[in-house]
Amino acid sequence: MSRLKVVVAGATGKTGQEAAKAVWGASDLELVGAVARRRIGEDLGEVLGEGHWGVPIASDLAVLLNDQRPDVLVDFTQPEVAGRHALLAVRSGVSPVVGTTGMPCAEMEELRQAVTDTGRGALIIPNFSFGIVLLERFCTEALRFFPDVEIIEFHHQRKLDRPSGTARMLQGVLERNGAHSPVPVHSVRLPGLVAHHEIIFGGPGETIRLRHDTLSRASFGPGVVLAVRRALHVRGVVENLSELLGEV
Repeated sequence: MSRLKVVVAGATGKTGQEAAKAVWGASDLELVGAVARRRIGEDLGEVLGEGHWGVPIASDLAVLLNDQRPDVLVDFTQPEVAGRHALLAVRSGVSPVVGTTGMPCAEMEELRQAVTDTGRGALIIPNFSFGIVLLERFCTEALRFFPDVEIIEFHHQRKLDRPSGTARMLQGVLERNGAHSPVPVHSVRLPGLVAHHEIIFGGPGETIRLRHDTLSRASFGPGVVLAVRRALHVRGVVENLSELLGEV
């Protein structure tokens, strides 16, 4: 059985590194290329301290897609780049799995049209943690009794979008499942944080707090691998990891 061929864009970034390691470690996936803005020409495995992988870092995604003909593109770059990468992938016959958040709305609409025109799928998922899928499940249960709810999201100071893509996704889940709308979202940006989401429910004389803490970006690896494995089978734009795992 042939392995799925994967290219990772943003492969030297903090999350991109973990995605690349996860793909490299999956026996049914083959990492055939990496794109980054630095360390061009160097071996990605050696740059990540993992030994020689035989995967040189490239600077031009279009050239790499043409040369390697991958099945899937994994993107953890920047909001101003990810949309362009996803469109390029779809138009090149490659299924994109994008973890970059904050993509402009116009580019999202263009991507939706592109997958409709090509009959392909695109996974634009703000959080690849299985813990976040469980947080969604717990939230929908809590809403049966506590429709008054607010969200606080905490991220490192370099996080560009505010609120986070995960917070916006959770906000949508809450509002679709009976929360009093609109659900407020509060953003915190401080050194020392990674990614943390807290949902606070209030009722007469009591509150409930549900919280998920990302302590290491390695937690995203299993979800990325799952998304890559499912990428060729989806149609349209998938925006939530729970859609690949069944209803939450």
